[in-house]
Amino acid sequence: MSKLDIAFGINTGFAVNRYAEPEQWVRIVGGDLGLDTVQLTADMLNPDLPGAYRAGQIARIDKLCQKYNVRVTSTFTGAFTRVNHLAHPDEEVRRHWVGWFKRFVDQTADLGAKAMGSHFGIFTTCDNGDQKIRALRRRQNIEGWHEIGAYAKERGLEYLSWEPMSIGREQGETIAEARCLQDDVNSGAPIPFMMCLDVDHGDLSSSNPDDTDPYAWLRAFPADTAQIHLKQSSVDKRAHWPFTREFNERGRIRPEKVLGEMASAGYGKTELLLELSFREREPADSTVVEQLKESVAYWRKHLSA
Repeated sequence: MSKLDIAFGINTGFAVNRYAEPEQWVRIVGGDLGLDTVQLTADMLNPDLPGAYRAGQIARIDKLCQKYNVRVTSTFTGAFTRVNHLAHPDEEVRRHWVGWFKRFVDQTADLGAKAMGSHFGIFTTCDNGDQKIRALRRRQNIEGWHEIGAYAKERGLEYLSWEPMSIGREQGETIAEARCLQDDVNSGAPIPFMMCLDVDHGDLSSSNPDDTDPYAWLRAFPADTAQIHLKQSSVDKRAHWPFTREFNERGRIRPEKVLGEMASAGYGKTELLLELSFREREPADSTVVEQLKESVAYWRKHLSA
């Protein structure tokens, strides 16, 4: 069993439309939560915004990160960018997104982060139902990522990451499909493509129970995984819970088991990232920071054991 090299941090999904000001979300991460590792989502600073504005925001974020001893180590797409992007049926749209991701690479590099990531690409229902068209879209999707990867290499990024999802249209929904896509995107790639596993993903319609077992996913991809998204999850995967006492009693994600599987499988340097989102409903909306604090404390207890 290997000793784990883990950076424990948080994805900024919790802050979207709630703590838009860097003064707020950076203070929460570094001050209230005492975390030093952040995965900044594009929802917080969209690459389609004017370049001068983004440059000013990056300088603002950088200054605050220094103040609170926080590092943006990676960037990722978010809820508002869960669209077809590089798998879109229209070439003009795909080209827009190649440019968008290159701007996201620039933003990532300017923030001092080492990696940028996203879901791989989403097929339309029509394209997904035609095997020839689906294969074409998949190839175009990979070609788009390779073009972005070449640019990311020029800008000094270490790798790009992608997140296996839960249905076939969104790709990587089973362990076998994720393995196939991981191998295919890395074939001839200009930069390594790593995986960002999510303990709540996997295809509920699969006949293989491993495909909905978060621990089976962890065992399957130790050499391919650079990041892991954490949230408390139910067996039917209809939850997106924080790690609070209420949800830990019902959920199946156990830190000691996650860490044990990682150690047994021989994981290398890995970022464990809380990816918690909260509905715009009360009382959840007013207790976000309290729930984040409890979730961090829950994981920190096991990470320090």
